[in-house]
Amino acid sequence: MADYPVELERERTLFDGRKVLVRPIRAGDAAMEQDFVRHLSPDSRYARFMATLNELPANKLRYLTDVDYEHHLALVALVQHDGETVEVGSARYVLDPSGTSCEFAVTVDDAWQGSGIAGVLMFTLMDVARSRGIETMDGLVLASNHKMLKFARQLGFAQERVPDDPGTIRVFRKL
Repeated sequence: MADYPVELERERTLFDGRKVLVRPIRAGDAAMEQDFVRHLSPDSRYARFMATLNELPANKLRYLTDVDYEHHLALVALVQHDGETVEVGSARYVLDPSGTSCEFAVTVDDAWQGSGIAGVLMFTLMDVARSRGIETMDGLVLASNHKMLKFARQLGFAQERVPDDPGTIRVFRKL
């Protein structure tokens, strides 16, 4: 496992002037990640995990927070709220076995959607992937998730139906 990439920690300014800290997730962030998922609306949880759940099972929580920073990188957007650090967004990629392509996922707290957090996270994630020699990025999106499909188009992702699953769209782009 690679060392924690402290160089990826950066304060970012959103459209409305609010500031967020974007940094790689740490294994010690498990409770914060669980709170983030619990706080998502049922629709947002379903859109992200393509399953109905109220919280993450222990093995999934460990998978999402205990990353190696090379093959699996996750970035979180954090704000201070009532003296506590709160996660309001996350984006991640997982490298495929070829080492030249990765799958991504991005999630933003419902109250923060439209703030620019998703763009900040995705541009950062794509920049890191590109700097590490990753050539392409793709993801799976529910065909009913029109906001995410529009966002992916805005980021330059092409789209195609998944042949054996008409309810899912594959989005992909060269980095």
